[in-house]
Amino acid sequence: MLLTGTFERNVDEKYRLALPKPLRDSFGGEPNASLLYLAPGTDGSLALYPESSFEALAQKLSNASPNAVGVRSYSRLFFARVQRLEIDKSGRIRIPKELAELAAITKEVVLVGVRDHIELWDKQHWDQYLQQNEPIYDEFAEREFDGSLAASEPERPNEANKPLPR
Repeated sequence: MLLTGTFERNVDEKYRLALPKPLRDSFGGEPNASLLYLAPGTDGSLALYPESSFEALAQKLSNASPNAVGVRSYSRLFFARVQRLEIDKSGRIRIPKELAELAAITKEVVLVGVRDHIELWDKQHWDQYLQQNEPIYDEFAEREFDGSLAASEPERPNEANKPLPR
């Protein structure tokens, strides 16, 4: 499953949010397609995970050192606030008030597909994030892809591990 796209929606007074059909359709291959996990995200967002993605994240955290202070702290803060949600017959979820407040969610929200999860942003906060980060998009791409590509290049035994020419 690959979640992509940007969708603007409104949240009603009960914090109900209609999920866009393309995103709901992406969950179709999930064993429990109507079950989602809403968690604190990064940069002021919330993260909405289908069950398989959430289980993969939980497994990744369980593989980290349980004695590391950062792992323990993050796990406590993260899992203590995660809420299990169900998509209703109208294709909506209800955002728990405490999570809506955590992300400063008001009426207008933006849903952003990010590979294995959806980020929920207050629209004003998302617009600010875009304004700050879009101008340096190329720098992010260059820095992040250069690092990952270099790590995946094969070693050359005859050249004593010199970097490959680019």
